[in-house]
Amino acid sequence: MNRLPSVFVSHGAPSFAIEPGLAGPRLAALGRELPTPRAVLIVSPHWMTPRPQVGMVERPRTIHDFGGFDPALYEIDYPVDGHPQLARRALDVLQEAGWSPRPDGIRGLDHGAWVPMLYLYPEANVPVFQVSLPSRLDAESAWAFGQALAPLADDGVLIVGSGSLTHNLYEFRGHHSHNEAYATEFAAWVRDAVVSGDSTRLRQTLALAPHAQRAHPTAEHFWPLLVAAGAAAASLPATVIEGGITHGVLAMNSFVFGSAGREGHGDKSIV
Repeated sequence: MNRLPSVFVSHGAPSFAIEPGLAGPRLAALGRELPTPRAVLIVSPHWMTPRPQVGMVERPRTIHDFGGFDPALYEIDYPVDGHPQLARRALDVLQEAGWSPRPDGIRGLDHGAWVPMLYLYPEANVPVFQVSLPSRLDAESAWAFGQALAPLADDGVLIVGSGSLTHNLYEFRGHHSHNEAYATEFAAWVRDAVVSGDSTRLRQTLALAPHAQRAHPTAEHFWPLLVAAGAAAASLPATVIEGGITHGVLAMNSFVFGSAGREGHGDKSIV
């Protein structure tokens, strides 16, 4: 198998599981387009630990780690297998890169993992295992964490960073009759950095992009983008999966980094 790309997915709110909007069908199309991986490794801000942990569970349960949403969400089960063998490989590459990882034999998949998987692989026929996001990251170390995981792409693993292109929870809870300009402008800035292949500018997003503090009052939902990009640093620029904006403030664009993601598309958006 040729080297797989890496993917950043905006998972938005948990309601994305039942409200596909623009992003859902396009992620489903991406799942059909990509070469079938041996497994998906997914990093989500909803599992953060001081040192990275790697899920070793044979059959990870579906975790409903949210409250106050449509009751239908709590009935969803994503009955997927894990992949302990490739999870062990993830432990090895992280150890070799100096991250001192630990195995986890209990935890299932949080909504940052299973919600996007509902679209990418709706049949739950591709094994999934999760790697926790280190809790003390900055832009450079998030990028380095992706670089540490990069060898797995040569082993048939699809590396997915799941976060949100914008993530202001206070404003999400409000009622918005239109898309907020700050979310649109921030998303456009990031899109330009990604499409132009400017990795330095991308790593400086939270310092340079317009409205960065408002788009990300805390950074944990942005770091998975840098993890995914870092895992394919030799393969910038990327393909854009246009997802629009939901709830007026959640930008839903996703990105595919690597040649498999650009096959047949050049550096154009998937619209």
